[in-house]
Amino acid sequence: MKKLVGYITASYPDNNFTIDLALNMKESGVDILELGIPFSDPVADGPVIEKANLLALKNGFKLKDLFEVSSKIAPQMDTLWMGYLNPFYHYGIEEFFKKAKEFGITGEIIPDLPFEETFIYQELAKKYEQSIITFVSPTHSKERIAHVVKNATKFIYMVAYAGITGSGKSEDLTQVIKTVKENTKTPLYVGFGVDENTCKEKSVGVDGVIVGSAFVKHIIDDSLSYNEKIDKICKISKEIKEKING
Repeated sequence: MKKLVGYITASYPDNNFTIDLALNMKESGVDILELGIPFSDPVADGPVIEKANLLALKNGFKLKDLFEVSSKIAPQMDTLWMGYLNPFYHYGIEEFFKKAKEFGITGEIIPDLPFEETFIYQELAKKYEQSIITFVSPTHSKERIAHVVKNATKFIYMVAYAGITGSGKSEDLTQVIKTVKENTKTPLYVGFGVDENTCKEKSVGVDGVIVGSAFVKHIIDDSLSYNEKIDKICKISKEIKEKING
């Protein structure tokens, strides 16, 4: 069965909402949760997730909030932290990994950490049973893909197009998928521009999909109540899970 990875911004509008939403998403077909760490300059993210980041920071988000929601969510569902290098670096990479293990977090997605620099942190990641997620994209050569996926763990994040999340562009990923599959047995999940309308097409040939903006746009929709936001996101989760496995 193809997996559904769901991204939500941690602690927006508050910690209780994040916990309630995550656990309801699990019941609605989300297999793995990406808990986004709010940051002021989320370079790989489009306007929807960027807005959620800025709103969370405006609300006073601190890393203690991330730790609080993680302590409630991670023991109940497979959870990763998704964030930019700056917060990890300032807190201390080893301390971050130590906290991750303590709460049951299984890995980190760090879009602005160049692949070559991940080696600096691999030993620490192993020590605390963490996976630093590997990225591949349509701009990578066959040789580059073969090189970066060789030691990938947990899953590989295939960027569906060059650009930012949520912009809905489309590229032919057939060759990228073929090259990845020839070089590793690690599951390959596709992200960027995946929603209830595109998921079926984008899931062809891969092991799962990663959905972010399609969920977060409802989190930041002030016209919806607390429960309406959760209901809407869970409905979309169910729909996507059914479509990618249909």
